[in-house]
Amino acid sequence: MAVQIITDSAADLPKELIQEYSIDVMPLRVYLGEKEYIDGETIQPLEVFQNMREGTQYKTAQVPLQVFEDIFSKYAEKGQSCIYIAFSSELSGTYQSSVMAKQQVLEEYPDFDIEVIDTKAASMGFGLIVKYAAQMAQKGKTKEEIVEAIHFFSNHMEHIFTVDNLEYLYRGGRVSRTAAFVGGILNIKPVLHVEDGKLIPLEKIRGRKKVIKRMVDIMEERGVDYSNQTIGISHGDDMEAVEALMDQIKERLGCKEFIITLVGSTIGSHSGPGTLALFFLNKEIPDRYKS
Repeated sequence: MAVQIITDSAADLPKELIQEYSIDVMPLRVYLGEKEYIDGETIQPLEVFQNMREGTQYKTAQVPLQVFEDIFSKYAEKGQSCIYIAFSSELSGTYQSSVMAKQQVLEEYPDFDIEVIDTKAASMGFGLIVKYAAQMAQKGKTKEEIVEAIHFFSNHMEHIFTVDNLEYLYRGGRVSRTAAFVGGILNIKPVLHVEDGKLIPLEKIRGRKKVIKRMVDIMEERGVDYSNQTIGISHGDDMEAVEALMDQIKERLGCKEFIITLVGSTIGSHSGPGTLALFFLNKEIPDRYKS
């Protein structure tokens, strides 16, 4: 490929897509006490969710600066053009580290052709942006064309999600102790979205079935051209909810293409088991960006 796509593990991309498009994925870190795990390599999402159900609390950390320097240097030595597509800078310091690494590698390899882009996106919303870019790279599109497309997809990617237990958002500082306690008693499920890279609460719905219906309502209100885009759904070990959500989307909106994936270990450590997230575009894809 003329352009190498690089990303990080917060994109929650299925392994088969990573392999199909030769995407280089740099893993974030997950910690249990003092023990470090490498997201997607030495720890897997199902293990995280099962342990969280039993009371385990994880912490996470960005991709280390040295990892960025090593990967960037590898491609710089080859004279390979690269685009690093990053997890939202509002949710992680990973993007900032990539900028520092880029500057340091350029001191040694001043002709290194690399672009780093903050998607302001997360999980499979982020992953879909990477997928679209990787498809274009595989088809031989120029770096400038791909960068332009990444900005388009980043600006128009919707994230609508809920969690099964507010306790996990409380631990991550997203809701108050009182809200988590009351929400648990009343079976209240929050609906959140991502706005300029940040997690923003939208509504509170009582009951899982109602919250799934409301997620599809919001998709209908915000989305466009459903049959010509890939819909992303990520989940915290709850395929029953995924099936219910997907069935409603197909029936109401006529969507045909889906990517279903587990929420990765890094994001899952904060959102918890039972997370359900929906990703789609709110603007029609221009022909020049279609694969």
